[in-house]
Amino acid sequence: MSIDTSGIIGRSKVLGEVFKIIAKVAPTEATVLVTGETGTGKELLVRAIHRNSRRTGRPLVPVNCGAIPSELLESELFGHEKGAFTHAVKSRTGRFELAEGGTVFLDEIGELDLSLQVKILRFLQEKEFEKVGGSKSIKADVRIVAATNRNLENGVQAGTFRKDLFYRLNVIPIVLPPLRHRGDDILLLADYFLNKYNPRKTRKRLILSSESRSLLLNYSWPGNVRELENYMERMCILCEDLEVRPEDLPEKVLQAGGVEIKPKARQEELPRAGFEWPTLGDMHAKGLSLKDFLENIEDNLLSEALNHSGGVKNQAAEILGIKRTTLIEKLKKKERF
Repeated sequence: MSIDTSGIIGRSKVLGEVFKIIAKVAPTEATVLVTGETGTGKELLVRAIHRNSRRTGRPLVPVNCGAIPSELLESELFGHEKGAFTHAVKSRTGRFELAEGGTVFLDEIGELDLSLQVKILRFLQEKEFEKVGGSKSIKADVRIVAATNRNLENGVQAGTFRKDLFYRLNVIPIVLPPLRHRGDDILLLADYFLNKYNPRKTRKRLILSSESRSLLLNYSWPGNVRELENYMERMCILCEDLEVRPEDLPEKVLQAGGVEIKPKARQEELPRAGFEWPTLGDMHAKGLSLKDFLENIEDNLLSEALNHSGGVKNQAAEILGIKRTTLIEKLKKKERF
C-alpha cells in the first residue's frame, strides 16, 4: 500500500489501520465523517483523503463551522446575491462554488445550526444549492468530507443534530485514535518537532534522554499531537543543553510519571511582588509601536493559556475569559491555527 499521508507521522498499528481505510475510501466518491479528539490531526487526515482521490488536482476548500458566526456561515458556504441582506453590495461566490470538482472539508460540523443542517442535507441528496437571496438552484460537483470532535449520535438524541444528516455523513466513518493509544508514535513525533523547532539550525538537534522518553510515553496527552507539538517547541526555546532531561519537562508530564524532580524555574512560576501595568518605558525599550506592543502582550497571553490547557482550545478560551470562536479567530490571524 502506497498513499500520500499528507504529513501524518506514525508507524503504530492503530494508525496503520486508518491508512488502510484511506487507501480504500479515497478513490471513491463516498462521503466521509472523521471523528477524534481535539488535536489528533483530523485536518491532515482529510488532506490525505483528498490527495489520494481522483479530485487531487482540484481545490480542497476547508470551512471551520465553529469559527464563523452562524449568521454569516450560510453566505460563506453558498454565497449570496447582491442585496440579499444589509451590506451585501455585490454578489459573492461561496465555498461550494470555489471547490467545483474538488472537496469541501466541513470541520467542526457538530457546531452547525439546524437550519444550515437542512441545507447541507439537501446538497448531499441533490448536489445543488441556492445562494442567500437567490432563487436559482446551482449544481456543484463537490465531495464532502466532514470532521468533528463531538459525538454526533448524542447530538441526534439531544435534538441538536439531524438524524437524516448524520446518516448521510456517516457513510464511511473514520476514527482517528488519540495520541495515548499510538505507543512509540509519541517519540517519533517528539523527535520530529524537536527538529522542526530547533531555533539554531547550526547547532545539533535536541535529543530526549532515556528518562524523558519514558515519561513522554507514560503521559496521557489530553491535547494529543497539538499538545506534544507545543511542549516540544517550548523545549527548543528553553533548553540550554543539547539533551532534554526530566527536569526540563512540564510539571504535568512529571506528575503523571510520579517523578518528584522540581522543574527549572519558568516565567509563570517566578514570585511576583504584585501586578504592574506595562509602561511607556517598557514599550520604548523594545522599540515597538503601541500596536505591536499590544499584539506581543496578547500573543504571550494566548501562548500561556494554550500551554496551561495542553493545547485544548475550549479550556484555553475559558482561562482567557473569551469564546472559543474568538480564540480561534485570534489564532488564525497569528497564523497558528
